[in-house]
Amino acid sequence: MTSLPKTPSLRLDGKRALVTGASSGIGEACAVALAEAGADVTIAARRLDKLEGLAAAMKEEGWNATALQMDVSDVAATEAAVLEHGPFDVLVNSAGLARHGPSLETLEEDFTAVSDLNAKGAYFLTRAVAKGLIEAGKPGSLINISSQMAYVGGIDRAVYCGTKHAVEGFTKAFAIEWGQYGVRVNTICPTFIRTALTEVTFKNPERVKWIEEKIKLGRIGEVEDMMGPVVFLASDASALITGTALLVDGGWTAD
Repeated sequence: MTSLPKTPSLRLDGKRALVTGASSGIGEACAVALAEAGADVTIAARRLDKLEGLAAAMKEEGWNATALQMDVSDVAATEAAVLEHGPFDVLVNSAGLARHGPSLETLEEDFTAVSDLNAKGAYFLTRAVAKGLIEAGKPGSLINISSQMAYVGGIDRAVYCGTKHAVEGFTKAFAIEWGQYGVRVNTICPTFIRTALTEVTFKNPERVKWIEEKIKLGRIGEVEDMMGPVVFLASDASALITGTALLVDGGWTAD
């Protein structure tokens, strides 16, 4: 009888996952997706009250979830928390900040705040989780939520674009360095996703027109659009994928 190949599992049973920026939006959706797939999820963000509510709701579904207060821009505290609560088999870093405006009007404090979280914070968080895995002799999947703006420019988004381009760069370098340990590092790059934080953009008719013209599938993204991709990259179904980006952009960057 012919021996048929077996599809790798998308299940995450027995895996421990850390999801930062989990108190709302994309981070919340990613946490729910990983928990539904069987992972024991630690949800982290600055707003502990929001996290505790989410953890309670996830537990009601029969999933494993623990709330952990964390500010990714505080490198020392983040590294200490990962050391204390890890090692984590999966990281999804959805913590991010945007302060949009014309580049000629960029304030130094805005540049610093966005860079400290989106670039420096992401770098050291990813490194901390990888260090825990390597010291424990375990493989893992580390995922940074990047953006389509890591591949294109955007109106009033010079600082944000710069930080996301940086994430793509160190993702590739990490993947090269840590591949020997079985630690995979990738990004997910969404287009505009409808969340509480992006509603201000969708109230601007000019911005909506620009977005709708760019997204070839003809609709704005929803948080559910991120849930399948994050489970895929976290699971053994993507076992040979590292150092790359999964663009969830509705065709924006196809031009």
